Parts: sequence; structure tokens; C-alpha cells
Amino acid sequence: MSEIVNVNTQNFETLLQSDLPVLVDFWAPWCGPCRTVSPIVDELAVELAGRVLVAKCNVDENQDIAMRYRVMSIPTLIVLKNGAEAGRTVGAMPKPQLRAEIEKYL
Repeated sequence: MSEIVNVNTQNFETLLQSDLPVLVDFWAPWCGPCRTVSPIVDELAVELAGRVLVAKCNVDENQDIAMRYRVMSIPTLIVLKNGAEAGRTVGAMPKPQLRAEIEKYL
């Protein structure tokens, strides 16, 4: 099973240096659509293990990271390659559609 990294200001820069693409799920505990997407992201972390590193960023606790990536609404999922944004999805979507969006950047 792939480990999901909980992002914070202390580990975020290290995460950007990953050889694998990084999928960052920007979420908050009070966000209903985030609670819908979260288990899908967990499943994709397992299914795409070895191809992508999955991280979750609580925007309430890490506002500086959310602002850095101009996250205006949640859930927002951003794929980072070599430390730069490669792709972004906003809002809840079905698992097959989300997987297809992520795989474009792998």
C-alpha cells in the first residue's frame, strides 16, 4: 500500500524534490465534496503506487501552501512534476474521470 503524506510547511519542500509526480489533495475537514473525494484519492494512491506520490494538504492548517498554489476552492487536486504544477482539477468527480485526469501527467 502506498503511504499518503500529510503535507505541512516542514515537509512540503522535500516533497517537491520527489522523482515521482506528486498529487496534492487540497482539502478541509468541513468540506463535504472533500469528504467525497478523499476515499477516492486513497484508493488511487494504492492503485497508482510507484507511479505517483500522493499527499494531502489541509488548507485550514497550511494556508501558506494553499495561497502559493492559488487554491481558491476545494477540493483541488494538483499534480506536480519536478516541483512545478503540471495539472489541476477542482471539485468532486467520479473515480474513473479523476484517474484519467491524473494519468495524463504520469
